[in-house]
Amino acid sequence: MTVWYDFDEVDAFTVGTVGRPGSRTFFLQIRRGNTHVTVKCEKQQAAAIAQYLRRVLSDLPEPTERPMPGAMELTDSFEAAFVLGPVGLGYNRESDTVLVQLDEVPLVDEDDEPVGSDDDEDDDRSHVRLLLTRSQAAAYCARADEIVSAGRAVCRWCSRPIDPDGHACPRMN
Repeated sequence: MTVWYDFDEVDAFTVGTVGRPGSRTFFLQIRRGNTHVTVKCEKQQAAAIAQYLRRVLSDLPEPTERPMPGAMELTDSFEAAFVLGPVGLGYNRESDTVLVQLDEVPLVDEDDEPVGSDDDEDDDRSHVRLLLTRSQAAAYCARADEIVSAGRAVCRWCSRPIDPDGHACPRMN
């Protein structure tokens, strides 16, 4: 099922996880009023969005507002509308907003060729487009840093993640 959401304002844009370190599932969530859109993503995608937003914010005045406590937590709606593929990001100086476009991962055939038409009008992938204030972008960056760093510890000898149940380090054999 194709979904298309276009938010000129949002109450929250956040990232969170379900599961324990080593088997976490990452989600982006957009909320506006009673509308909640959840998108499944990879840890690296969540971190890359934060990295880009941080670069944009570094050239702008410091945000003066901060989201209310708890606003950056995921709601209980974990059913993803789609799995994240390409991400588009930009900044509009006139409105002082950051544009974020989240597109569904494209379907590919067994030869890794895109399935479907090359014509954008016939594109049946899901999309979410939203505009963020500088404060919301900064809050997303802080939340993403917290979520990404809350993963598994890294082995000091082999640099591989250490599972909660232990770690078979190839350098310690």
